[in-house]
This record gives sequence, structure tokens and C-alpha cells, in this order.
Amino acid sequence: MRIIAGKFKGKPIIFLKSIKTRPLKDSVKENIFNIISHSKKIGIKLDNSKVLDLYSGIGSFGLEAISRGAKKVTFIEKNKEAIDILRKNISNLIVENNTELFNSDINNILDGEIVEKFDIFFFDPPFSDKSFIEIIKLIKSKKIFKKKNLVIIHREKKTQDNLENILNIFLTKTYSRSKILFASFSTQ
Repeated sequence: MRIIAGKFKGKPIIFLKSIKTRPLKDSVKENIFNIISHSKKIGIKLDNSKVLDLYSGIGSFGLEAISRGAKKVTFIEKNKEAIDILRKNISNLIVENNTELFNSDINNILDGEIVEKFDIFFFDPPFSDKSFIEIIKLIKSKKIFKKKNLVIIHREKKTQDNLENILNIFLTKTYSRSKILFASFSTQ
């Protein structure tokens, strides 16, 4: 695994070989960032953005975002092995000043420790997990998103999640087993 583009292009990312985590494939990650950068449907820029990387694992998405110009990435991951590797990846890239780490359940963090607003949200829950929908509802109720925002959700392509009443989904892409949803929180 590696950083694909930006100031850390080509730098390796340590990854975790475990049945509990599933790293985001480089090809899928590259396609997501190409869409963020080039799609007319995306009304937000990565430069100077604040990113909330939920279920962050080893941090592949968030570290790529920093490499491409994100101002700050907040990582939330409850798996101890994954967070240890994420800390090493952050240290290896020397981006401690651009990151915040939470080694806890997402609900615990959203219930009090996060008060800032984010531009971009990246959800990469386990494919069998449905509880992430409640996390989306919690974020929406706490209004920790900026007026212009982007929600990216990585799911298994056969997964049927009922998100239409929670998010404005404007683009869906499939890559092999993966389905990527691009959406936003309504500011009304």
C-alpha cells in the first residue's frame, strides 16, 4: 500500500493483515480522489478541508487526503492493532500536526469530544455492519458538518442500505466488490 498522489506520493503505508480490518484498495482510493478532484457533482475542494475518517483502520484514506492538501484529518478507529499501525503511519509521514486520533467507539467520540465542523466524511465500516447508519443520523443531528459537505461511503456492492431519507446521494460507483456512495448532509 502507498500514497498515490500529492506531497507524499509513492510513500509506503504500513497495513494490517487481519480478518478484522479490510484496507481500502489503492485502485478504489485513486478513483474516489479522482472523482473528488474532477467531478462537477462534487461541490467541495480537498485543499484546506477538514476530514472525519470514521472506521479509519490504518488511515489509508485520511493520509491520502493530507497528502493531497487536506488541512486536518480526524481519525476514529476502535481496533487497537489498527490504531497502533495508524500512529506509525502518521509518524512516518510526519503529519502529527494535521491529525487527531481517537481509539474508541465512534458513538463515544461523537457524544461529546468532537465539536468542530467537517467538510468531508469518509465511512468505511465492515461490510456486514449496519450500525453506521445510526452514526450518520447522529452526525446529522449534531450538525458537525459545514454547509458545503461531502459524505463518502464504502460498501459491498450488493449491500442495500436505506440512506435516501438521511443523505442526498448524488453519485454511486462500483469497483469489483466495492460500491462507493457520494452524498451530502442537507443543511435545511
